[in-house]
Amino acid sequence: GDVIGKVALTPVAINEGHALADTLFGNKPRAMDYKTIPTAVFSQPAIGHCGLLESEAREEYKEVDIYKSQFTPMKYTLGGVKHKTFYKLIVERSSQKIVGAHVLDSDAGEVIQLLGVAIKGGLTKQDFDSTVGVHPTSAEELVTMRTKEPDPVSN
Repeated sequence: GDVIGKVALTPVAINEGHALADTLFGNKPRAMDYKTIPTAVFSQPAIGHCGLLESEAREEYKEVDIYKSQFTPMKYTLGGVKHKTFYKLIVERSSQKIVGAHVLDSDAGEVIQLLGVAIKGGLTKQDFDSTVGVHPTSAEELVTMRTKEPDPVSN
């Protein structure tokens, strides 16, 4: 990633090296997938992203569904700490595949890593909806979001 002009992240360079070695020496040809790289900014709170942005998804697919949730995690509620968490899933409507995700949470790096596996694996909104949540965690919100955002009004 650092020397070929693509995504300059160490894990990307490692994956590119593995893809090259698999292709040249392992008899398992594969290319690096740059569309589903999970990334995080370790600020307070941390920010995570994987897959397409909403604007990119709207350009690439005919119709998308957006699911959002903003809340105060239970671990902060009990102590009276003001802390907001935000999750967003971007879903391609016809296939129901999750094509993008955004996280604003103290554990965003951990959460977006697993969302990266889900997006890379082609999981659908129904896969998330049928998954039992771990309570009480912020990430359980991902498997309980049921209300779509209204479609934007076209001008």
